[in-house]
Amino acid sequence: MKIKKSLLNQKNIKVAVGLVYLIIVSLFLYVIFLKFNYEDFTNYKFIQANRDYFASFKEKNILLISLLLIFSTIVWVILLGFGTPVALISGFIFGKWYGTFLALVGLSIGASILYIIGIYFLKNLIKEIFFEKFKYLEKKFKKRELLVMIIFRIIGIVPFFIGNILPALFNIKLRNYFLGTLIGITPSVFIIASLGNGFDSLFSSKEQMPNLIEIIKFPEIYFPLIGFFFLLTTVFFIKKKF
Repeated sequence: MKIKKSLLNQKNIKVAVGLVYLIIVSLFLYVIFLKFNYEDFTNYKFIQANRDYFASFKEKNILLISLLLIFSTIVWVILLGFGTPVALISGFIFGKWYGTFLALVGLSIGASILYIIGIYFLKNLIKEIFFEKFKYLEKKFKKRELLVMIIFRIIGIVPFFIGNILPALFNIKLRNYFLGTLIGITPSVFIIASLGNGFDSLFSSKEQMPNLIEIIKFPEIYFPLIGFFFLLTTVFFIKKKF
Protein backbone atom coordinates (compact mmCIF):
# COMPACT_ATOMS: atom_id res chain seq x y z
CA MET A 1 0.00 0.00 0.00
CA LYS A 2 2.82 2.37 0.93
CA ILE A 3 4.70 1.62 -2.30
CA LYS A 4 1.55 2.23 -4.37
CA LYS A 5 1.01 5.54 -2.62
CA SER A 6 4.63 6.57 -3.31
CA LEU A 7 4.32 5.63 -6.96
CA LEU A 8 1.11 7.65 -7.19
CA ASN A 9 2.85 10.65 -5.61
CA GLN A 10 5.73 10.26 -8.02
CA LYS A 11 3.32 10.18 -10.96
CA ASN A 12 1.53 13.29 -9.69
CA ILE A 13 4.85 15.13 -9.35
CA LYS A 14 5.83 14.21 -12.91
CA VAL A 15 2.45 15.35 -14.24
CA ALA A 16 2.69 18.65 -12.33
CA VAL A 17 6.23 19.32 -13.57
CA GLY A 18 5.22 18.41 -17.11
CA LEU A 19 2.26 20.82 -17.01
CA VAL A 20 4.45 23.65 -15.69
CA TYR A 21 6.99 23.06 -18.48
CA LEU A 22 4.24 22.98 -21.09
CA ILE A 23 2.68 26.23 -19.84
CA ILE A 24 6.02 28.07 -19.67
CA VAL A 25 7.16 26.88 -23.12
CA SER A 26 3.75 27.66 -24.66
CA LEU A 27 3.72 31.19 -23.24
CA PHE A 28 7.31 31.77 -24.38
CA LEU A 29 6.59 30.58 -27.93
CA TYR A 30 3.35 32.60 -28.05
CA VAL A 31 5.15 35.83 -27.10
CA ILE A 32 8.03 35.15 -29.50
CA PHE A 33 5.85 34.34 -32.53
CA LEU A 34 3.64 37.37 -31.90
CA LYS A 35 6.60 39.48 -32.93
CA PHE A 36 8.55 37.19 -35.28
CA ASN A 37 7.85 34.68 -38.04
CA TYR A 38 9.43 31.25 -38.38
CA GLU A 39 11.34 32.44 -41.45
CA ASP A 40 13.05 35.08 -39.31
CA PHE A 41 14.76 32.47 -37.16
CA THR A 42 16.19 30.69 -40.21
CA ASN A 43 17.53 33.93 -41.72
CA TYR A 44 21.22 34.39 -40.89
CA LYS A 45 21.08 38.16 -41.47
CA PHE A 46 18.17 38.40 -39.06
CA ILE A 47 20.16 36.54 -36.40
CA GLN A 48 23.16 38.84 -36.88
CA ALA A 49 21.07 42.02 -36.78
CA ASN A 50 19.29 41.00 -33.59
CA ARG A 51 22.53 39.85 -32.04
CA ASP A 52 23.91 43.36 -32.46
CA TYR A 53 20.73 44.89 -31.06
CA PHE A 54 20.77 42.60 -28.06
CA ALA A 55 24.50 43.22 -27.46
CA SER A 56 23.81 46.95 -27.31
CA PHE A 57 20.82 46.42 -25.02
CA LYS A 58 22.90 44.15 -22.79
CA GLU A 59 25.66 46.71 -22.36
CA LYS A 60 23.14 49.33 -21.23
CA ASN A 61 21.30 46.97 -18.87
CA ILE A 62 24.03 44.53 -17.80
CA LEU A 63 22.95 44.27 -14.15
CA LEU A 64 19.26 43.76 -14.96
CA ILE A 65 19.94 41.05 -17.56
CA SER A 66 22.47 39.34 -15.28
CA LEU A 67 19.93 39.14 -12.45
CA LEU A 68 17.26 37.97 -14.89
CA LEU A 69 19.51 35.17 -16.14
CA ILE A 70 20.34 34.05 -12.58
CA PHE A 71 16.66 34.11 -11.56
CA SER A 72 15.59 32.24 -14.71
CA THR A 73 18.30 29.65 -14.12
CA ILE A 74 17.17 29.09 -10.54
CA VAL A 75 13.57 28.54 -11.67
CA TRP A 76 14.75 26.29 -14.52
CA VAL A 77 16.76 24.09 -12.13
CA ILE A 78 13.90 23.86 -9.61
CA LEU A 79 11.71 22.66 -12.50
CA LEU A 80 14.24 19.84 -13.05
CA GLY A 81 16.03 21.47 -15.96
CA PHE A 82 19.51 20.51 -17.19
CA GLY A 83 22.60 22.67 -16.81
CA THR A 84 23.93 22.47 -20.39
CA PRO A 85 21.51 24.91 -22.09
CA VAL A 86 22.02 27.44 -19.28
CA ALA A 87 25.81 27.42 -19.68
CA LEU A 88 25.54 27.57 -23.48
CA ILE A 89 23.15 30.56 -23.47
CA SER A 90 25.06 32.31 -20.71
CA GLY A 91 28.34 32.00 -22.63
CA PHE A 92 26.68 33.15 -25.85
CA ILE A 93 25.25 36.29 -24.21
CA PHE A 94 27.91 37.25 -21.67
CA GLY A 95 31.13 35.60 -22.84
CA LYS A 96 32.98 32.66 -21.35
CA TRP A 97 34.22 34.28 -18.11
CA TYR A 98 31.26 36.33 -16.94
CA GLY A 99 28.86 33.83 -18.52
CA THR A 100 30.47 31.00 -16.54
CA PHE A 101 30.17 33.02 -13.33
CA LEU A 102 26.45 33.75 -13.84
CA ALA A 103 25.67 30.17 -14.83
CA LEU A 104 27.52 28.81 -11.79
CA VAL A 105 25.67 31.13 -9.41
CA GLY A 106 22.24 30.32 -10.86
CA LEU A 107 22.84 26.57 -11.14
CA SER A 108 24.33 26.25 -7.65
CA ILE A 109 21.58 28.24 -5.94
CA GLY A 110 18.85 26.46 -7.89
CA ALA A 111 20.35 23.05 -7.10
CA SER A 112 20.61 23.95 -3.40
CA ILE A 113 16.97 25.03 -3.26
CA LEU A 114 15.94 21.78 -4.94
CA TYR A 115 18.10 19.88 -2.44
CA ILE A 116 16.28 21.57 0.44
CA ILE A 117 12.94 20.69 -1.14
CA GLY A 118 14.13 17.10 -1.46
CA ILE A 119 15.23 16.97 2.19
CA TYR A 120 11.98 18.31 3.64
CA PHE A 121 9.31 17.10 1.22
CA LEU A 122 10.57 14.25 -0.98
CA LYS A 123 13.08 12.33 1.13
CA ASN A 124 10.99 9.16 1.58
CA LEU A 125 10.18 9.07 -2.13
CA ILE A 126 13.84 9.62 -3.08
CA LYS A 127 14.88 6.86 -0.68
CA GLU A 128 12.44 4.35 -2.13
CA ILE A 129 13.49 5.08 -5.69
CA PHE A 130 17.27 5.55 -5.40
CA PHE A 131 18.64 4.19 -2.12
CA GLU A 132 19.25 0.56 -3.12
CA LYS A 133 21.12 1.61 -6.25
CA PHE A 134 23.25 4.32 -4.61
CA LYS A 135 23.64 3.14 -1.02
CA TYR A 136 27.35 2.47 -1.73
CA LEU A 137 27.82 6.26 -1.68
CA GLU A 138 26.68 6.56 1.94
CA LYS A 139 30.03 5.57 3.48
CA LYS A 140 31.93 7.74 1.02
CA PHE A 141 29.90 10.84 1.89
CA LYS A 142 30.28 10.21 5.62
CA LYS A 143 34.08 10.17 5.36
CA ARG A 144 34.59 13.42 3.40
CA GLU A 145 31.40 15.21 2.50
CA LEU A 146 32.82 18.14 0.55
CA LEU A 147 35.45 16.19 -1.38
CA VAL A 148 33.02 13.43 -2.34
CA MET A 149 30.40 16.02 -3.32
CA ILE A 150 32.91 17.68 -5.64
CA ILE A 151 33.82 14.34 -7.24
CA PHE A 152 30.13 13.40 -7.45
CA ARG A 153 29.46 16.58 -9.43
CA ILE A 154 32.54 16.31 -11.65
CA ILE A 155 31.88 12.78 -12.83
CA GLY A 156 28.11 13.24 -13.13
CA ILE A 157 27.11 9.63 -12.49
CA VAL A 158 23.45 10.65 -12.88
CA PRO A 159 21.70 13.41 -14.87
CA PHE A 160 22.00 16.89 -13.37
CA PHE A 161 18.47 17.14 -11.96
CA ILE A 162 18.74 13.73 -10.26
CA GLY A 163 22.15 14.71 -8.90
CA ASN A 164 20.47 17.72 -7.29
CA ILE A 165 18.16 15.61 -5.10
CA LEU A 166 20.10 12.36 -4.71
CA PRO A 167 22.39 13.70 -1.89
CA ALA A 168 19.24 14.15 0.22
CA LEU A 169 19.70 10.44 0.99
CA PHE A 170 22.90 11.18 2.90
CA ASN A 171 21.96 14.35 4.86
CA ILE A 172 24.86 16.39 3.51
CA LYS A 173 25.41 19.79 5.11
CA LEU A 174 23.96 22.52 2.92
CA ARG A 175 27.29 24.40 2.90
CA ASN A 176 29.16 21.33 1.61
CA TYR A 177 26.43 20.64 -0.92
CA PHE A 178 26.57 24.19 -2.29
CA LEU A 179 30.38 24.40 -2.41
CA GLY A 180 30.68 20.89 -3.81
CA THR A 181 28.21 21.73 -6.55
CA LEU A 182 29.85 25.07 -7.32
CA ILE A 183 33.35 23.60 -7.57
CA GLY A 184 32.34 20.32 -9.18
CA ILE A 185 30.36 21.74 -12.09
CA THR A 186 32.86 24.54 -12.84
CA PRO A 187 34.95 22.63 -15.46
CA SER A 188 31.95 21.51 -17.53
CA VAL A 189 30.14 24.86 -17.22
CA PHE A 190 33.26 26.76 -18.32
CA ILE A 191 33.76 24.52 -21.36
CA ILE A 192 30.12 24.80 -22.45
CA ALA A 193 30.05 28.58 -21.81
CA SER A 194 33.22 28.86 -23.93
CA LEU A 195 31.42 26.97 -26.69
CA GLY A 196 28.49 29.38 -26.46
CA ASN A 197 30.92 32.32 -26.64
CA GLY A 198 32.49 30.66 -29.67
CA PHE A 199 29.16 30.63 -31.50
CA ASP A 200 28.70 34.31 -30.67
CA SER A 201 32.14 35.10 -32.12
CA LEU A 202 31.34 32.99 -35.17
CA PHE A 203 28.11 34.88 -35.88
CA SER A 204 29.86 38.22 -35.53
CA SER A 205 32.75 37.33 -37.87
CA LYS A 206 30.95 35.55 -40.72
CA GLU A 207 28.86 37.40 -43.27
CA GLN A 208 27.23 34.19 -44.53
CA MET A 209 25.96 31.17 -42.67
CA PRO A 210 29.04 28.93 -42.14
CA ASN A 211 28.95 25.24 -43.00
CA LEU A 212 29.74 22.47 -40.53
CA ILE A 213 33.44 22.30 -41.48
CA GLU A 214 33.88 26.05 -41.00
CA ILE A 215 32.16 25.85 -37.62
CA ILE A 216 34.39 23.02 -36.39
CA LYS A 217 37.56 24.73 -37.71
CA PHE A 218 36.72 27.99 -35.92
CA PRO A 219 39.22 28.31 -32.99
CA GLU A 220 36.61 29.46 -30.47
CA ILE A 221 34.63 26.32 -31.30
CA TYR A 222 37.22 23.57 -31.58
CA PHE A 223 39.17 24.55 -28.45
CA PRO A 224 36.11 24.05 -26.19
CA LEU A 225 35.38 20.79 -28.04
CA ILE A 226 38.92 19.58 -27.33
CA GLY A 227 38.46 20.61 -23.70
CA PHE A 228 35.17 18.74 -23.59
CA PHE A 229 36.73 15.48 -24.83
CA PHE A 230 39.63 15.92 -22.41
CA LEU A 231 37.11 16.35 -19.58
CA LEU A 232 35.24 13.21 -20.68
CA THR A 233 38.48 11.23 -20.62
CA THR A 234 39.38 12.55 -17.15
CA VAL A 235 35.89 11.82 -15.86
CA PHE A 236 36.13 8.24 -17.21
CA PHE A 237 39.25 7.49 -15.13
CA ILE A 238 37.93 9.27 -12.02
CA LYS A 239 34.65 7.36 -12.28
CA LYS A 240 36.46 4.00 -12.49
CA LYS A 241 38.46 4.79 -9.35
CA PHE A 242 35.49 6.36 -7.53
